[in-house]
Amino acid sequence: MVTEHSSESERVDHLFRLISSPRFLKMQGIGNEVPFFICPYLPEQENEMRRLVNQLVNRLQSNGITIIRVNLYDLAIELLKNRGELDMILENESEIAKSDLMEMLQNVCDPEHYLVPEIVKQIEGKDVDVLFITGVGEVFPYIRSHIVLSNLQSKVKNIPTVLFFPGGYSQSKDGGSSLTLFNRLQDNKYYRAFNIYTSEI
Repeated sequence: MVTEHSSESERVDHLFRLISSPRFLKMQGIGNEVPFFICPYLPEQENEMRRLVNQLVNRLQSNGITIIRVNLYDLAIELLKNRGELDMILENESEIAKSDLMEMLQNVCDPEHYLVPEIVKQIEGKDVDVLFITGVGEVFPYIRSHIVLSNLQSKVKNIPTVLFFPGGYSQSKDGGSSLTLFNRLQDNKYYRAFNIYTSEI
């Protein structure tokens, strides 16, 4: 079985076969659940994972599958620029209390009011097959992945979404789940996503 511990080529091949399958693209076999998938990886594999995602996107798009890729860090920077906050933060960062900076970033990048609507805007009116979300580790702690997913589930119901997660994602038989960022920090539980490595074609 392929896991986050498998080689890069094994993971790319598994993800390509799964995501390019008609069953995945048509969201079959997931019952009434939202089509959200977590792709966990070891935190020390960050650079390798960026290569893997690039390879995967290229292979999928070469096979006629349209991927929209959203990097949460890039999106957060864009939101800060649009609100005219980025230059001010960069110029005054050393003088801003950490708690004030955190509050400012969380307000500007609030998933419900700003971040998720911007993601929706990027896919609206486009013939998108799959949504990829990356940059989870880069935006911690001011953007939390479980909050992004919770807000996305009412907005993006008809497109399979894959969140690339630097850490562990485990699910128990009783339906519980556990997101552990960087394999150290316990995130709030998110129950409605599937581990993409244990998903079947």
